[in-house]
Amino acid sequence: MTNAPTPRTKHADLARPDLGEFARHELAFLGAPCGEIQQLAARLTAALAPAGHRVGYVDADHASGDADAEQTMSALLQAGAAVEVTDKIHFRRRDELRALDRFSQPELLAGTNLVLVNGNHFRARHQVVLIDPRKSLAHKLDKLADVQAIVFAAGVAELPDYLQAHLPHHAQLPKFALADVAGLAAWVQQWLQSRQAPLRGLVLAGGLSQRMQTDKGRLRYGPDGREQREVAAALLAEVCQDVFVSCRADQAAELPAGLQPLADTFLGLGPLGGILSALRHDPNAAWLVLACDLPFMTADTLRQLVAGRQPSRLATAFQSPGSDFPEPLITIFEPRAYPELLRFLGLGYSCPRKMLINSDVEVLPTPTGEVLRNINTPAERAAAEQELS
Repeated sequence: MTNAPTPRTKHADLARPDLGEFARHELAFLGAPCGEIQQLAARLTAALAPAGHRVGYVDADHASGDADAEQTMSALLQAGAAVEVTDKIHFRRRDELRALDRFSQPELLAGTNLVLVNGNHFRARHQVVLIDPRKSLAHKLDKLADVQAIVFAAGVAELPDYLQAHLPHHAQLPKFALADVAGLAAWVQQWLQSRQAPLRGLVLAGGLSQRMQTDKGRLRYGPDGREQREVAAALLAEVCQDVFVSCRADQAAELPAGLQPLADTFLGLGPLGGILSALRHDPNAAWLVLACDLPFMTADTLRQLVAGRQPSRLATAFQSPGSDFPEPLITIFEPRAYPELLRFLGLGYSCPRKMLINSDVEVLPTPTGEVLRNINTPAERAAAEQELS
């Protein structure tokens, strides 16, 4: 009897980010004249921006058709430049010739946590239908794949018969008047909140512990005798839906019972390798990472971090003691941090703090006491053991 050959796989089986056409969270507005959609998007953005939302908008330029494209295109692009970046002092502008597609669109909108789309021109995963007698949707029903809400223009209160037939669940959908921007903005915020990424925990325990000269994750402080990686995992379990231990492949088999190993798939990168490996494992979760060398850490400190979480940012971190920089090894990394960390890695930086310093992150005040005190050397270990015994 011969064993069947293992099926050949051409590509790695990677989990993919749960993106729509442009972003993780996107809403297409369609059913009204484009000018009305543009004005509504502007009013919504003005209502959402003070709450910390980074809103993007996608539309087509009605003033630049094929006939006058050369008149509106800059001389550099006409000369053959691939891209032109202009610092307009108060904002930056980027013009380029490459076509929009499902690979380039998320890249262009990477700095946003919500994208509003003119659905008259572009598709998006979720839709908000505007009921306006000036614009029929009878020939665009294929674009209404996942309607989330309905907005009525002034003087309109009912859906046309064809929409009632196409949307059998329309009675359960939230409905707003076009003038009720505050109500619509409040609904959008609730809609985003309901789609907040789940929070998973990651104990960073795969380092070589060169300064300590022994595995820091296996050290035991205090009277209960548990290893530090067990203590850290238990703390994370207080605030996360599940917890993994980032480790080298050779460490996985000897983890204490009950701990879930997550072996590094990005090697030789220190803590960044563990963080990237977690985001590769589940790119649709937010990851609260906790280093294993923080024996003074408390569950209350982690609750403080989770309470201050800003999902609209790339990450939420504490300010490091004695510096103006964020502390990267007790941080919540949102799903949008994954491509940003990879971008910094592509530029030659393996320090997660470098990304945090130079990106849109929420930095919370340094907690009081010794909770962020990390233990790296035998002398520091001896002092900590005495204080915690």
